[in-house]
Amino acid sequence: MLEQLFKLKENGTNVRTEILAGLTTFMTMAYIIALNPNLLTGFAVGTPLWNGVFLATCIASAIGTVCMAFLANKPFAMAPGMGLNSFFAVVAGNIAALTGTDYTSAFQAALVIILVEGIVFICLSVLNIREKIVSAIPLGVRLGIAPSIGLMLMNIGFGSNVGIYAEGNGYTTPFYVMRDFFGALTPSTISTGMGAEYGIMLLTVVTMFVGLFTIILLAKKGHKAAVLIGMLVASVVYWAGQALFFHTNPFASLATASWLPPFGDMIATTLFKFDFAGFMKIGWFTAITLIITFCMIDMFDTIGTLVGTASRAGMTDENGNMPQMKEALLSDAVGTVAGALTGTSTVTTFIESAAGVEAGGRTGLTALTTGLVFLACMFIAPLAAIIPAAATSSALIYVGILMLQGLRNVNFDDIDQVVPVFIMLLAMPISGSIGHAIGLAMISYTIIKIFSGNAKEVSVLSYVIAVLFLIKFFVVV
Repeated sequence: MLEQLFKLKENGTNVRTEILAGLTTFMTMAYIIALNPNLLTGFAVGTPLWNGVFLATCIASAIGTVCMAFLANKPFAMAPGMGLNSFFAVVAGNIAALTGTDYTSAFQAALVIILVEGIVFICLSVLNIREKIVSAIPLGVRLGIAPSIGLMLMNIGFGSNVGIYAEGNGYTTPFYVMRDFFGALTPSTISTGMGAEYGIMLLTVVTMFVGLFTIILLAKKGHKAAVLIGMLVASVVYWAGQALFFHTNPFASLATASWLPPFGDMIATTLFKFDFAGFMKIGWFTAITLIITFCMIDMFDTIGTLVGTASRAGMTDENGNMPQMKEALLSDAVGTVAGALTGTSTVTTFIESAAGVEAGGRTGLTALTTGLVFLACMFIAPLAAIIPAAATSSALIYVGILMLQGLRNVNFDDIDQVVPVFIMLLAMPISGSIGHAIGLAMISYTIIKIFSGNAKEVSVLSYVIAVLFLIKFFVVV
């Protein structure tokens, strides 16, 4: 049955490999389960709105990912997008200030934006407009998306994914391995800045590199589960370090954790809770501007992730196009609508899907496995919460290194390709946005073509995309 559904032999894979790949993908993105409600609400764990967003994160991620499995038969997983969730929280806060309402009411008003965005994307996907937008991106830019995502993954792995925040001693910035550990810390900054957190930082670095080199060595030997095993080894190292050197029980939270899904809180705060009246209080212009902004960021984040990850997995043709792109984009749109209905920000394809692809995932069975684990997390969330960020970083860095290999497909003799690609390489990890980086690449590509006398080589849709991004960057912000 699984063979008929997912065409495993045709895609050169098997059930075991796909399930391991699905588990690998989930482990690299499990952080979103707790982080998303933290970012969206700012409330304490266990409060009604936090609980509602927590369940919405699990359910919407599962719905979008399972749709990807059955509609597109692709190994990509979905969840509320990072960056977009932070932007959503800012919007909700602004709505609260503008309308004089509490944050929960403003949150429900902001969900209207996500609902409209998702409906718009379903229409655009059914009408093949989103697929045409993908085709309008020049081949050179498409070839540069994967390595740019690779650098972004490495940046996440070496930095923001292993954030250490110290309280009460003035050290309030995230811990970046390459910045804070290698050479930047002096005895004075250790004593006045990191203080007691220096030991945790040391354990984090050791954990990350143990996991990374475990993955590399296993991958060299051809182990399909290299990424998953490496993350497990890294987790054990971290847990052992906590117990031996810091005398803390890494599993202590499991004893007092709640294992029953708080469906009552979800029904009361987020499920089908749209405050249309509150949303319209912000004015038509602001409302339309916000919807367009969310649409543009989400669209190009998704397109970039799909194209970049698919090209790394060999799922694209000679023109850089991915089969079933329409179905993949439709799945993403369904996930966003599901997110709005259940109570979370835009659901989008996660770049962490690249970890599952690298573990051998090639079909929707990988996505189905990830989606089912997301559903299970409504009951086993405490287990997902104890996976250390440093273990996830090992996988992200490894996959990022591999995705950089895509640079070999870029024609370095063609300045029209090189400039947009290198702008993306810099912009993506710095901005933290796939969509913004693609936008800068499209603008630079168009400008080069126009002023070098080759304006006719740029398609009309490419011009439209470049102009929309210029408006986005300089007018909408």
